[in-house]
Amino acid sequence: MALNRISKLFTPAKLAAQSNRLASTMTVRDALNQALAEEIARDDKVFIMGEEVAQYDGAYKVSKGLWKKYGDQRVVDTPITEMGFAGIAVGAAFSGLRPVCEFMTFNFSMQAIDHIINSAAKTYYMSAGRVPVPIVFRGPNGAAAGVAAQHSQDFSAWFAHCPGLKVLTPYSSEDAKGLLKAAIRDDNPVVFLENELLYGQSFPVSEEVLKDDFVLPIGKAKIERSGDHITLVGYSKSVELCLQAADELKASYGVDAEVINLRTLRPLDFDTIRASVMKTHRIVTVENGWPFAGIGAEIGAQLMEADAFDYLDAPVLRVTGVDIPMPFTQTLETAALPTAAHVVKTAKRSLNIQ
Repeated sequence: MALNRISKLFTPAKLAAQSNRLASTMTVRDALNQALAEEIARDDKVFIMGEEVAQYDGAYKVSKGLWKKYGDQRVVDTPITEMGFAGIAVGAAFSGLRPVCEFMTFNFSMQAIDHIINSAAKTYYMSAGRVPVPIVFRGPNGAAAGVAAQHSQDFSAWFAHCPGLKVLTPYSSEDAKGLLKAAIRDDNPVVFLENELLYGQSFPVSEEVLKDDFVLPIGKAKIERSGDHITLVGYSKSVELCLQAADELKASYGVDAEVINLRTLRPLDFDTIRASVMKTHRIVTVENGWPFAGIGAEIGAQLMEADAFDYLDAPVLRVTGVDIPMPFTQTLETAALPTAAHVVKTAKRSLNIQ
């Protein structure tokens, strides 16, 4: 009798349905594409522009299929002039449109930095709130593979330093879709820093994520893994290092690490960081960028200034990229970037594990 009742609860159809809900996956590239498609369809003021975004389907195929579906007015190919098309996009935002301005890499955004900072970031303030600037600057940021110093800079801390900008750094497919939709709907300029190495990576997604009304809040971090012994904080691809390190710490040393995915660098969800540190009493920050004046340095400073300082049983420790321009040679490039092993080693130091 009991077995019969159990068998009814776990019929093949129900098991298959549950498996579909849990095992559905999506690449970061497809999540971004879906977000763009849904927002272009939802709001006729939204359009995307940039180099090769239309007829070529995007350099990384993030905008694949959008030009064929929505046409030249909504998906606009531009010449190779970041200063030019970024200026056009900012002007469009001044006029009430909601442009998504793609940089083939954020390294090239330096060509357009005057428009991003002096026009987009400052105008709402300088106009006393009369001219909002609803624009998204998006594209890959940080090191990829074998693209050397002029294509590998991580501008996360650079843009987070500037008032007037919101800075989003998605890790998973859920992050990518929910945060990009939120960025497009926001009335402030948003810098949306993706990671080229994550584009083709698949992540589990729920049925909720697949809905066209799924939006994540800006300024709210996500606890990817709960733990009581040490806090690991990362964003973008460094979240992956934190999760790998947490697995190793648990398997080899019995350490339960809490992993925080920041998602947003500005505004920074310091409350989540502080609450975690008050529980674990130790923290390691992880980022792929340079150490000097980085995101980890800012988190450390805020912890020192806040009431969380008294809860720390060890210094705030950082894992970062090496403080040099990115080498081209593969072995040197590997040596210049942080790894999960670096995170484990630093966490052991914080925990005084020999």
